[in-house]
Amino acid sequence: MKIAVVTGAGKGLGREIATGLAKKQFAVLATDIDADAARRTAEAIGGGAWSMHQDVRDPASHHEVARAAAERGSPALWVNNAGVLDTGHAWDHSDDLVRQMTEVNVLGMLWGARAAIAAMREDGGHLINIASLSSITPVPGLAIYGATKQAVLGFTISLAGDIERAKLPIKVSAVCPDGIDTDMVSSQRSNKQAGLVFASPKLLTVEEVARAVLGLVDKPRLAISVPRSRAALAHAMRPFPEVSLKMLKPFLWFGERQRRKTNGES
Repeated sequence: MKIAVVTGAGKGLGREIATGLAKKQFAVLATDIDADAARRTAEAIGGGAWSMHQDVRDPASHHEVARAAAERGSPALWVNNAGVLDTGHAWDHSDDLVRQMTEVNVLGMLWGARAAIAAMREDGGHLINIASLSSITPVPGLAIYGATKQAVLGFTISLAGDIERAKLPIKVSAVCPDGIDTDMVSSQRSNKQAGLVFASPKLLTVEEVARAVLGLVDKPRLAISVPRSRAALAHAMRPFPEVSLKMLKPFLWFGERQRRKTNGES
């Protein structure tokens, strides 16, 4: 039986990815720091799915998840989806919040990747890391979060090189979506520094992003962005950081207008 692990699967994008994987005949192990939410996901998708409580900041937890997956079958897919977001000036975040974003978004992904590779290095598999469009473009108002997601993309690309050199039968992918309509994003609507989060006319749906992730299962690619149109602009701006920051001003203005509108501010 093919096993897929999805972290942060209690709701939002993680739950949607887990649902899609079950339809692809994977037995899904859904993990989340909210054990009840993870259980509800497993019960909702069926197909042999089960759940575990997991705090991705704990490296031992990933090895426990890998062992649980191996007891049921062959771990073939691991999606590092768990993440946290907060917006604001980098100097205004509390030390605890900076630590949380870094430990969940970066260390949680690193610990998961290491456990996944150890579990899949003999029989092969696929590791998918959820990054962000902020991995490839400046994001004033999200400097800490953006830094963590740049780390996800950079690690994934370098890891692919290590895996190729070691001749391991493992594929690696990073997914870089724009803002997604989730509780995590919605929680930032009252934050005046969150303009860039809402700089698209419409936030992506979890279904749109999950489809992109699931597409990688059939046709693995090293890195993809969702939507491709926004990614093209981000990549074009990347070699010119000073110019990029100036070009972001109309996006910030539009995003702030959208944020105020959706937050019911005058």
